[in-house]
Amino acid sequence: MRFFTLKNTLLVDAVTCAGLFVLCVFATATVAALLGLPSDVVTVAGWIGLPSALLMLFVATQKTPSKGLANLIAVGNLGWVAASFAVLAIFGGQMTWLGIVVVAAQALVVLYFALLEAKGAAALPRPATA
Repeated sequence: MRFFTLKNTLLVDAVTCAGLFVLCVFATATVAALLGLPSDVVTVAGWIGLPSALLMLFVATQKTPSKGLANLIAVGNLGWVAASFAVLAIFGGQMTWLGIVVVAAQALVVLYFALLEAKGAAALPRPATA
């Protein structure tokens, strides 16, 4: 049995999004200083994490996950990856080396989540039509 089933991937992704929310919203100044990013960017990233985590948790706990919502999550993660590289392009000159490494590494992890989620969604049965 594989660990990286769609449900497990969504649960791990949800936990990471919840962690992002907690760190970026409740420790904004510390995270911003460590990464060399404006506080507003850190706060917005954190607030994006909360609804993302809730949606992932919802889909992961469905008896049969919704193919459409799983695909939406995968596409959303691809958007996050693009935004992460945009942050590097826009703020890279002021970011700390730690910030650059963290933003790039998390973008690659999120890309991996997106690929696993898309693969899992593709394996789901098509919704029944009336």
